[in-house]
Amino acid sequence: MSTIRITKMFSFETGHALYGYDGKCRNVHGHSYRLSVTVVGHPISDNTHVKFGMVIDFGDLKKIVKEEIVNVFDHATVFNKNTPHVELAMELKNRGHNVLLVDYQPTSEMMVIDFADKIKKRLPENIQLHSLKLQETATSYAEWFASDNP
Repeated sequence: MSTIRITKMFSFETGHALYGYDGKCRNVHGHSYRLSVTVVGHPISDNTHVKFGMVIDFGDLKKIVKEEIVNVFDHATVFNKNTPHVELAMELKNRGHNVLLVDYQPTSEMMVIDFADKIKKRLPENIQLHSLKLQETATSYAEWFASDNP
């Protein structure tokens, strides 16, 4: 049976600030992120199976990514909880804003690592996460590949 890669794309709006950074991104700002999630597996060969011919139902992959990433990060502001930004985060939270405190600097590089960990835990045993592409702007993105992260 052939090995096939399946990709589903998502988009969400997220704000962040990079504490200690020496450029504009130290200020609170946002991005329209685009996330491409590619999984790899073999199409189901049992012709009596309701999902015959599929590696994974696009709807099942969508459910995982929406629950783990999109619904959490969309219209949230992300701060590294190990920086003085915590004070700003708490002020925003107290004013009713959706704030996420994470254990890492919220760069695209670190976010894509976090997303890979979350998605891998939810995939069926016979499906592997192949790669993620997190596009932050029209010309900038970070990629994660399973082959680079054994």
